[in-house]
Amino acid sequence: MITDVDGVLVGHHHRLESGWATGTTVVLVPQGATAAVDQRGGAPGTRETNLLEPENLVQQVHAICLSGGSAYGLAAADGVMRWLSERDHGFPVGTAAHEVVPIVPAAVIFDLPRSDWGNRPDASFGYAACEAASPGPVVQGTVGAGTGAKVGSLKGGVGTASEAVNGYTVGALAVVNAAGEAVRLDTGVPFAADHGDFGVVWPNRPGEVLARERQDLNTTIGVVAVDAALSKAECRRLTVAAQDGLARAVRPAHTMYDGDTVFALATGARELPADPALRPFQLNELCSAAARVFARAMVHGLLSAVSAAELPAYRDIWPEAFTK
Repeated sequence: MITDVDGVLVGHHHRLESGWATGTTVVLVPQGATAAVDQRGGAPGTRETNLLEPENLVQQVHAICLSGGSAYGLAAADGVMRWLSERDHGFPVGTAAHEVVPIVPAAVIFDLPRSDWGNRPDASFGYAACEAASPGPVVQGTVGAGTGAKVGSLKGGVGTASEAVNGYTVGALAVVNAAGEAVRLDTGVPFAADHGDFGVVWPNRPGEVLARERQDLNTTIGVVAVDAALSKAECRRLTVAAQDGLARAVRPAHTMYDGDTVFALATGARELPADPALRPFQLNELCSAAARVFARAMVHGLLSAVSAAELPAYRDIWPEAFTK
């Protein structure tokens, strides 16, 4: 899981009840982490992304807020900032310990049709997600920002994965909410099924899924984290690679109806080799892992989701996959 990267915490908060199917997921790094972002697709919803450009002043962030609610859901980041500021975590702007500005980039998915109009995350969702955050196992599926997620014809959700590579740990968390399909509908096999052992027996039959009457707005969002000491520019390479993992998991990806956005966090616990001949090689290994773990996280989000808001889950259409 992404929390296998030391110093990374994850918390969810959501409402799944009559009139509600939405939520917020927070990836916390209270002590700060170098960060970057890569955004693709034609319909992004983001906050505080320009400051992640390598040439800009702020070098570290303190959390990434992922939320439902489309652009309205960006308000959840206000609650994350309040939680951090109450604990004196942030970019120092004064002499006193509490004079800080928490840096909380955010991205949102489009899940408005799954709730009654006006029911969407606000600052209280972000604050509650921080209160729930821990470095332990991450709950996956129809939780947090994935509560109202949809991927193609099926229910989407939150997924996570990690990998050890040359002594470093690379982790990813994805909120799977894509316009494209994540599954070959004629066989039931996910497009990224070859990226790991998911503990299932893949089916080989068509499944009855929802008819797609129109193209929804969507957006897959997520975070890739590593325990290496990277610059903002090197973090950006991780996000670019993670987007490749996204494209392996859904087809098509990065459409005009998606705003696919991936953040990177580098906690700085371990240095890359100082040798200029070795550093690019090690960074390349981390980037390759970032693509793999993000693709695996996407599959986990699909498999872990349960039906909600009249969206059928993968496990409902192909239940035989889970007999292993």
